[in-house]
Amino acid sequence: MAPDTSAAVISLRQSAPKAMTAAQRAKAYRDRKKAKLAPTNAHPPQPADPLENSDASVVPLAAVTALVTPQKLPPVTPAPVTPPAVVTPSRLQLAPILLTIAAFALAAVGVAINGWFARSLGSSDFAGWLFLALGVAADLIALGMPSRAANLWQIGQRAASLVGWALWLVTFVFVVTAGLGFASTNVSDVTLARASRVTPAVTAAQSALSDAIASRDRECRGGVGKFCREREAAVIERRQVLDGALAAVREIADPQTDAAIKLVAWASFGTLRPVPEDFGMLRLMLLALLPQFGGLLMLVARRCEA
Repeated sequence: MAPDTSAAVISLRQSAPKAMTAAQRAKAYRDRKKAKLAPTNAHPPQPADPLENSDASVVPLAAVTALVTPQKLPPVTPAPVTPPAVVTPSRLQLAPILLTIAAFALAAVGVAINGWFARSLGSSDFAGWLFLALGVAADLIALGMPSRAANLWQIGQRAASLVGWALWLVTFVFVVTAGLGFASTNVSDVTLARASRVTPAVTAAQSALSDAIASRDRECRGGVGKFCREREAAVIERRQVLDGALAAVREIADPQTDAAIKLVAWASFGTLRPVPEDFGMLRLMLLALLPQFGGLLMLVARRCEA
């Protein structure tokens, strides 16, 4: 039985390209000629749209190349990547917190000092409690007024700010005087207590003086003579020894003052030699002023936060 070749013949006929007409061949020839001359022209001709001749079976290669060639885009520069901010201890703003804590601590000490000293001025319990309330109120005004007066000045209320600063000045002087009285009272009491201590040297000098006085009294009972005068000189000598022992105790009653005087003299190569009263006044001033700086310190702390 002979093989059936009809299907193969049909498929070959179907796959054979359709013959071009004379007009289509002429147009294709012109397109190929234009494609060869395109590089020499400054402005290459626009290729014909293949959709215009939908019945044409052949599309020029130049037109297809022009359609599928991608355009060159400008290079894209990547934006710089900023790393996330790292929180360091310096950004935690520890300074305002510490200053605020110190301001409240100084304020508490100042209120206690002014209340105690003001109450001690009262002649009765009722007067003492009134003075206590006055001292506490004055210290609270001195604490909160600087911040408020500064805010009023900042928002333009200058008259109210000046009134606030004037009130703060009055209360500040009041609380400083109270602090001065508190410091001077306590420092003098402690110094006297230390100066009146009985040391072994003082005890020995007192015993020797007592013996000298007893000997003088026995010798001078019958009249003033040679031995009586000797016992009297011995009494004077033993009294001087006792005074020297007491002076030595008084000198070490305030070791801070003595050390400060020696330090100033050493640092100035002997040029400055302050007396104990100078350092005592400086210490009293600092003890009176420092507890009253709570309001100003709070003002500085608020400025640091801003």
